[in-house]
Amino acid sequence: MSNLVFDYNEEAERYDASRGGEPRAAEAASAVLALLLKSTRSLLDLACGTGTVTRRLAAAGLEVTGVDAANGMLSRAAAQLPGRLVRADCRQLPFPDASFDAASAIWLLHLLDDAALVVAEAARVLRPGGVFVTTVDKAAAHDVRSDIDAVMAPRPRRAARDEAALVSRFATDSGLIPAARSTFRGRGQGRTPTQAAADVRRGWYTLLRPGAPLTEQLASRLEELPHQHVPRPEPEFKLRSFRKPGPRDA
Repeated sequence: MSNLVFDYNEEAERYDASRGGEPRAAEAASAVLALLLKSTRSLLDLACGTGTVTRRLAAAGLEVTGVDAANGMLSRAAAQLPGRLVRADCRQLPFPDASFDAASAIWLLHLLDDAALVVAEAARVLRPGGVFVTTVDKAAAHDVRSDIDAVMAPRPRRAARDEAALVSRFATDSGLIPAARSTFRGRGQGRTPTQAAADVRRGWYTLLRPGAPLTEQLASRLEELPHQHVPRPEPEFKLRSFRKPGPRDA
């Protein structure tokens, strides 16, 4: 996908280790499963990444297909989900209409300027009565009101591409009905000042250019915080689910 922030082929090797790994994936999968209908048999996991969440959805007894645009991600996911992966752009899926009982997009929409296309494609491939589950407000989840967040407050910010009301509008425009909401903890993602300073310098915040004066100023302030290696509170991510109208809505 051309407007993703990172090169996810390069990011694949360190992706899980830098984002909570297995504990975070377990929390995410449990939360997704709780929002699916009991009748769900097949699920399409959009931007499945390394497959740590996808694997758990499959282990719950679902027939899961993972889709990602990055070969680097898919190569790591293949060890966990052989034969269930497709390389494709989530904005133009290679599946017929009404192919799946459910679709999920975890930590995806915040990356895209055209997230509405992903929601529309998810709606298209859902069977009548099917459910689409997605994270919303991802960036806001990382603001846990810690001293790190206080230091980073002056940084420039992009408008949230996955703001809850915006995603709900995309869903409604695609013929989906709001269904439910939930949250889950980002286990293992409590940031330390040391980690935060390194992220600032390596371009994690896309509007802070590596080496720029503000970048260095913020990184230096982070390095002055107490308890440099003590994780701050973990983020709490938000989930929303939307249902495609089915026979019971007639």
